[in-house]
Amino acid sequence: MAKKIKVLMVDDEEQFRATTSKILTRRGYETTVAESGEEAVEVLKKSPQDVVILDIRMPGMDGHEALAHIKKIDPDVQVIMLTGHGGGESARESLEHGAFDYLNKPCDIELLSLKINDAYDAAREGFREEKRAGDIMIPIEEYTTIDPDSTIKEGIERLKRSFESAVSTSRIMETGHRSILVFEQTGELVGILSILDLIEAVRPAYLSAPKPSMADSMQYSPMFWSGLFTTQAKGLVDKKIREVMSDAPLSIDQDTNLMEIANLIFTAKSRRTAVTREGKVVGVVREQELFFEMAKIILKA
Repeated sequence: MAKKIKVLMVDDEEQFRATTSKILTRRGYETTVAESGEEAVEVLKKSPQDVVILDIRMPGMDGHEALAHIKKIDPDVQVIMLTGHGGGESARESLEHGAFDYLNKPCDIELLSLKINDAYDAAREGFREEKRAGDIMIPIEEYTTIDPDSTIKEGIERLKRSFESAVSTSRIMETGHRSILVFEQTGELVGILSILDLIEAVRPAYLSAPKPSMADSMQYSPMFWSGLFTTQAKGLVDKKIREVMSDAPLSIDQDTNLMEIANLIFTAKSRRTAVTREGKVVGVVREQELFFEMAKIILKA
């Protein structure tokens, strides 16, 4: 690295502190150590640091208290919290008090090194307010919805209209929805009807049915399927949405950040998530919304 990143390692466990500091120094960081929150504060008063690695559970001034003091001394220093007793509430408190990140001990040194570099880069680039789920979602009023006892024919009519409409109220729709959200009369989101669900429904049932062991070697012949697509499609006309719909998409709060949305969509292999406010569905974020946000960032770079 062109400039040595100055790292302050704060932990009351002597062996962990010494070992981690030694490894970081070997990796090219300029590492200083402190065994308590009080000592960390004194170090920062005398010698500014780029990144602070701060244990949460320490005798005397704990990590959260130390974080508050550190941010008063140097609001721009980036702080990575470490804890062997992780918890959502503790992570939330760290975030609210200005921590850059929150990691559990024992921490992989590769991950810690990456986080230090990220923290340093973030400090140099300056903080930029980033959009959240509520900022990029399609409002539920502009998304196609239906109840589970409607017919598939009715569902297809609504889904088709979403592709034909270039503009939906005040929002320009870049693409059709490719799906319909399914709500009970009570307002509960119970499912989703996607194009993939319809394609699955049009396939003959024997393709999905389990075969008896004696028939493992038996195979169907697609050459006999001519005309089958039309027959199967006609058979769906009066079926209910609830018979073919998928489970409701995963939900996220309107304040969820973009990276969390991206990770959820990727790991869940889902193309969309429902957005909630105080437990009520208020919108949808699709993979397209994330793509357009990425495009804006990358094309401006």
